[in-house]
Amino acid sequence: MNSLRCVSALEKELSRLPGIGGKTAQRLAFHILKLSRADAEALAGSILEVKNKVRICSRCFNITEDDPCNICRDSGRTEKQICIVEEPHDLLAIEKSGTFKGKYHVLQGSLSPLDGRGPDDIRVRELLTRLDGKGVDEVIIATNPNNDGETTAHYLIKVIKPLGVKITKIAQGIPMGGDLEYADNVTVGRAVEGRREIF
Repeated sequence: MNSLRCVSALEKELSRLPGIGGKTAQRLAFHILKLSRADAEALAGSILEVKNKVRICSRCFNITEDDPCNICRDSGRTEKQICIVEEPHDLLAIEKSGTFKGKYHVLQGSLSPLDGRGPDDIRVRELLTRLDGKGVDEVIIATNPNNDGETTAHYLIKVIKPLGVKITKIAQGIPMGGDLEYADNVTVGRAVEGRREIF
């Protein structure tokens, strides 16, 4: 009976992960049961190591083991362009495209009035501080093409425009309702290259 409670508890925890339903959680739990003890300990150790070592970059709010992150420290990247994304995995999608050589700002979320997420719940204040007289020529808005992403983009345009910084938005090579992290590298690359200025 104890072992069944343990398996049920594992399934419950796995089902709390995004995109994991009850059936998938059950399959994963039984897969973990089949792992050798060494492999199971390696998996558990990796989870704990991520929780212990990964933090948020104090400049761009990407995830990192070192603060500031390697992108913020990279002197070969221009400080004149800042690409705004919702989440760290969106930044990774743009990096994989190999088309952007500026710096980033990760909002750590998006505006969602229906879910009660407003400007104070994402890193807008920190973005405006970064833009205030810091020599940034262009801000690229790369929010996801869904309702929350579009709401966030419109809000960002409203608060950035008075600063006199050029605002562009990535082209719509990303399908409406899609997420950057699921788009292929070529599509993301073309979206970044085909960005347009916001008037």
